[in-house]
Amino acid sequence: MGELSERDVAVLELEGRQWRTAGAKERAVREELGLSGTRYYQLLNALLDRPEALAHAPVLVNRLRRVRAARRAAR
Repeated sequence: MGELSERDVAVLELEGRQWRTAGAKERAVREELGLSGTRYYQLLNALLDRPEALAHAPVLVNRLRRVRAARRAAR
């Protein structure tokens, strides 16, 4: 098992935050991580499949995996 990079940890931490206003998360992604929204979600989706991410933030990763599975099943 490899280690998570600083960027990987930052993505997980940002995803775990609660957002009060529309657009706040997207703004934080751009300002804090320097990523486009599309790239952010690509990285996040790839992280959900990594055992290192699950070990780092099990509650968050499992919740996001369930959401992802539900969206795929709805298609």
